Amino acid sequence: CLGSGLSWEPRSRAVEQVHLRCTEGSLEWMYPAQALRVVLEPNLASAQQTTVCIKPASDFQGASIYVERSGQLHLVVSEAEGARPRHVSCFSAHTPQRVALFLQASPQRDISRRTASFQYELLSNQVTALFFLAMCRPCDNVELLMAICSSDFVVKGSIRNVSHDSENHMSQVDVSVQKVYRQKNRIFQQEEGSGEWRGPIRTLLQCKVKKGGGDFLFTGNEHFGEAWLGCAPRFKDFMLVYRAARERGANPCEFELN
Repeated sequence: CLGSGLSWEPRSRAVEQVHLRCTEGSLEWMYPAQALRVVLEPNLASAQQTTVCIKPASDFQGASIYVERSGQLHLVVSEAEGARPRHVSCFSAHTPQRVALFLQASPQRDISRRTASFQYELLSNQVTALFFLAMCRPCDNVELLMAICSSDFVVKGSIRNVSHDSENHMSQVDVSVQKVYRQKNRIFQQEEGSGEWRGPIRTLLQCKVKKGGGDFLFTGNEHFGEAWLGCAPRFKDFMLVYRAARERGANPCEFELN
């Protein structure tokens, strides 16, 4: 969604309202002026509870973001953060079918180019809990078998390097990929020079990921265009679990063994 505060009448006190129907997307408000109310109302009738996550752009300027709860505004993103790194902010939505955000433009004397832009995702609380809480612990066999069926990406590969970003509380695992079984978007790509398939996977710093030898099966989900680590067993251990489940007829989906 793209809009500009220059279309506002200077003396008008009306709050512009925008309705967004998708479960994920982005909004770009150029030359923020006065206020903008953004209503997220996707078709989530089956979800009893929903978590909303917002990631401001690195050049977010000109406004602050609030969430409406019971008629009150609660600050989510403040322009006062200035050039600080932009973190993902998540909060629970009391009414999953309708979440209202309020963008308040900051006072300014000129019409210099400022843009208040951010990405958003709406997740069921079940997905959020698995993503944030179960990320650091090893998956059990049931979770592993479900991960190969439902993850946004499933790749076989080895760890080239692990780097840590203490300021943003994240670690990045650079993966050398042998086989891409599935990926939602083109995070894992073939390098033009070497022809090698590679890709970055993020995880929380608190997980204390270290470089290890051997082949792994990396699974996980994409959030804001980035791959986040889910279950990542050694490939030989995964094969034992999957073959045993298939013999019992307990595998929830078929997986390409060769």
